[in-house]
Amino acid sequence: MKAILFCITVLFFHFSIAQNQTNINANKIVLPNGWTLTPFGKSIQLGDLPLNIAVSKNKNYIAVTNNGQSTQSIQLIDVKTERLLSEIKVAKSWYGLKFYNNNTLYASGGNDNRILQFTIADDKLTLTDSISLGKKYPNKISPTGLDIDENSNQLFVTTKENNTFYVVDLNTKKVIDSIPLESEGYTCLLSKDKTTVYISLWGGGKILFYDVALHKIINEINVGDHPNEMCLSKNGKYLFVANANDNSVSVIDVNSKKTIETLNAALYPNSPSGSTSNSVVLSEDNKTLYVANADNNCLAVFDLSTPGQSVSKGFIPVGWYPTNVKVVRGKIFVANGKGFSSLPNPNGPNPYREKQSVNYQKADTNKPKELQYIGGLFKGTMSIFGEPSKNELAFYSKQVYANTPYTKEKELNAEGEIGNPVPSKVGNASPIKHLFYIIKENRTYDQVLSDVPGGNGDTSLLLFGEKYTPNLHALANQFVLLDNFYCDAEVSADGHNWSMGAYATDYLEKTWPTSYGGRGGGYDGEGNRAIANNKDGFIWDLCFRNKVSFRTYGEFAESYNGITKENIPVLKNHTCPYYTGWNTAVRDTSRFYQWKREFDSLVAIDEVPQLSTMRFGNDHTEGLKKGAPTPYAHVADNDLAVGMFIEYLSHSKIWKESAVFIVEDDAQNGPDHVDAHRTTAYVISPYVKRNFIDHSMYSTTSMLRTIELILGMPPMTQYDAAAKPMWQCFTSNFNVESYIHLPANIDLNEKNVGKSKATAMSDKLDFSKEDNIPDLVFNEILWQGLKGKPAPAPSRAAFVQITKKKKDKDD
Repeated sequence: MKAILFCITVLFFHFSIAQNQTNINANKIVLPNGWTLTPFGKSIQLGDLPLNIAVSKNKNYIAVTNNGQSTQSIQLIDVKTERLLSEIKVAKSWYGLKFYNNNTLYASGGNDNRILQFTIADDKLTLTDSISLGKKYPNKISPTGLDIDENSNQLFVTTKENNTFYVVDLNTKKVIDSIPLESEGYTCLLSKDKTTVYISLWGGGKILFYDVALHKIINEINVGDHPNEMCLSKNGKYLFVANANDNSVSVIDVNSKKTIETLNAALYPNSPSGSTSNSVVLSEDNKTLYVANADNNCLAVFDLSTPGQSVSKGFIPVGWYPTNVKVVRGKIFVANGKGFSSLPNPNGPNPYREKQSVNYQKADTNKPKELQYIGGLFKGTMSIFGEPSKNELAFYSKQVYANTPYTKEKELNAEGEIGNPVPSKVGNASPIKHLFYIIKENRTYDQVLSDVPGGNGDTSLLLFGEKYTPNLHALANQFVLLDNFYCDAEVSADGHNWSMGAYATDYLEKTWPTSYGGRGGGYDGEGNRAIANNKDGFIWDLCFRNKVSFRTYGEFAESYNGITKENIPVLKNHTCPYYTGWNTAVRDTSRFYQWKREFDSLVAIDEVPQLSTMRFGNDHTEGLKKGAPTPYAHVADNDLAVGMFIEYLSHSKIWKESAVFIVEDDAQNGPDHVDAHRTTAYVISPYVKRNFIDHSMYSTTSMLRTIELILGMPPMTQYDAAAKPMWQCFTSNFNVESYIHLPANIDLNEKNVGKSKATAMSDKLDFSKEDNIPDLVFNEILWQGLKGKPAPAPSRAAFVQITKKKKDKDD
């Protein structure tokens, strides 16, 4: 009888696994970055960018705070029925969330610098009160994580703008203590004996111990890079800290105040940045630790049976960018920050920046419906499933590895072919010695190149076709047309970091939606804030470590009135002192001449660097702002600058060993029928195939990986290590023929005139910084002003695999 039962059990297990495999294959999703999702378990729709989950003491309720670019909200979920009970919109929020006495919930009010108090009655949330930490933004405070001591009625709060730890008396709602911190705080956690509050210094790599009785910091422990969420063992002896930039979890003995072990949460040991471990929770029996790896789209699972000797058990596939994990009543609840896919975007892009959205923020309920933008496409989801058995976990671990294109082997050995100018092994020689990497601003493929024969374009979305971009079209036709190229980023705030560093930190991913939603905060990308920078730096830091010469022209650096500002230290003495950075009042053709001046001097002394990074960004345009160049003039100027650059380089003595890579930092400023991330990219070199169409799926990190391989450098992160190099664009058949630029077809001096509605709207916009304008409005202005009719409604999905066969010109 026992034998029969055993056989039935085995058959049931194998049937269950087979069924799971069928379900996973049916739900497989390919993301625009080339990674794959196979979400496991039941799911609940959440809001825009869920960052935190709170659990009531009686375990009846789960609360979620949604902190994205579009509508922000607090949601209440029934644990037993796993259904949404209540949702309340809030003007501003960010991460902090904590239950009090089961029927009261406190949440961070973001840049309103308040703590919001909600009451739960009849399964509904009601905003009943708030606690002020100071005046609203632009006063910089911004509460982040919080915890509560119900015995003493004290609220503990960390902040990320004025870097302060607050203690609030909940009876009087007054701040009774404030302690300056050395960097941004992520969250805080009260000890089991309620004598100490542990504070994670997000930008400081430390955990601080605050003594509740003494009202001061009494100890600090160094942990990994970007420590964020924490959890405590049931006995309160061990503190677990997720370190996002280290792919790790620090395990601290709070009595000895020492780190007793560090858990590697990545899929492979000694992996570079790219797992983004950002949330931790213990199973209810305290024997298992679950770690949310945001950028690996999975949970890492550890056996904690023997303190100090934890063992990896495997991985569980979840949704896109998991930000938080909790275990309640034997089930695992995961907040997937970006859900399972990007969604259709029928009404176009719209990042509401602060200056344009004050009235909207004061009356969120009056926001027009269906107003969509790439920053709000990724609707969060909650994955719910039981704790897996050993056999189930083995199956899910295998699936996580199958979803992940990154491997340790790829770090040193990439895809390629023997004899190709793009080496497949790091350190192998290439005949290409000088690389020029040009960053443009915010266009989609369909806006510019949908009219190129042979490419996958929708010409109904064409705005700046061949008439306005003759050189870009000529380069795409004469060299390689790339019609399946995607940005890894969503907007410029993370776009330039992705373009130069193959990664956006958890800080950038979690904070740019706040500023782009008009809820306060600054533009922290491009080296403007230390905490936003990648752990190991950017492409220039990689060059420095590998003794590769480099220089930047306007990227992460600015030069005005003879003063040069480098945003990161490695660029000091590697910046052209007279090259203009972001400034739409300066033509890109003028930037070409600025570059040419220095290039000539460097060629004369044989000191042209191996890598030159450049910024030609005026294809962004200024809309129909009165007196500014027309959009066509701006785009034509940008196109002409590229054409003149390629012509001049191709007539120089270093052309025979040069290659040029051109890409947009993001694709947010327009529609595309394949995906919101699809953009234009160009590769030009004597070693690039001529009259060729490459339908291969590439991304920003593919371009970076190609640059790194040519220069003999390893990848910076898991993302460029995983990316497909662009070797199929290259050939060993050398063709040194020069390029001759095409003149602009329109007057570059053409200015916006008239008193149209679009002009009036453009006059109110702020073009002093990238993405400082509402893109839905901006896109509509361009289309109305240039086409004389409403912008079309694009259809967008996360990624549509191009399966149709096309005969390439080289075949």
